[in-house]
Amino acid sequence: MLLLITGLWALLWATAVAITNRVSMTLCSGCRLTEARKNGDCAWLRPDGKTQVTVEYVNDGGAMVPQRVHTILISTQHSPDVTNDFIAAELMEKVIKPVVPSKYLDDNTIFHLNPSGRFCIGGPHGDAGLTGRKIIIDTYGGWGAHGGGAFSGKDPTKVDRSGAYITRQAAKSIVAAGLARRALVQVSYSIGVPEPLSVFVDTYGTGSVPDKEILEKLKQAFDFRPGPMGRDLDLKRPRYQKTAAYGHFGRDDPDFTWEQVRKL
Repeated sequence: MLLLITGLWALLWATAVAITNRVSMTLCSGCRLTEARKNGDCAWLRPDGKTQVTVEYVNDGGAMVPQRVHTILISTQHSPDVTNDFIAAELMEKVIKPVVPSKYLDDNTIFHLNPSGRFCIGGPHGDAGLTGRKIIIDTYGGWGAHGGGAFSGKDPTKVDRSGAYITRQAAKSIVAAGLARRALVQVSYSIGVPEPLSVFVDTYGTGSVPDKEILEKLKQAFDFRPGPMGRDLDLKRPRYQKTAAYGHFGRDDPDFTWEQVRKL
């Protein structure tokens, strides 16, 4: 079965970051638009920018295997002295090709590069109402489920934040241990009750052992109470400015302690 998945940039869910969201975050955040602007490769770039990547997948026994990139959209703020044709050519050569593996691009891949035309005014000057509205691109780009709570403005005693981080680590640890090719971890909480009301694991049929066995391994390796979650991930240490942009997951940074897998 061929699927099209698009990634933009008290139930808590976590899953492995799919290539859709990983490529989209890398193009925009990654770090490539930012890098090209700051190092002078594309001095005409300005800070505001958005990317969207649509990838075709095949369902291989529950695991989603990427086949090709269907569409890439980049809308980026720019200096007023460049043309749309120049922008498109620069984005293709200096942003897209260095990031997207060539094996996923073909003659039928669609590119929308600044499709709305001029984009000189950006940021708060051009748009308002930013608080808490990017919770999906902050996590899994529509690929995985989300409990609905935003992260920013909340300290780690709030399970909207700490619970999302610990379930990310748990799901990643399942895949890293070879227990499954794909995993989702769900934890639910109630105010005033430190123990989670439930912990749930779904490997979509990709598990090398039954999901119940994986769940027991998780319960032995992880303490899902808010206090221990903050302790184990060192969440009281200041470093959250880094999470204000470029997403909370899939980052190769030692400050993102929830990206470090645990032995199961």
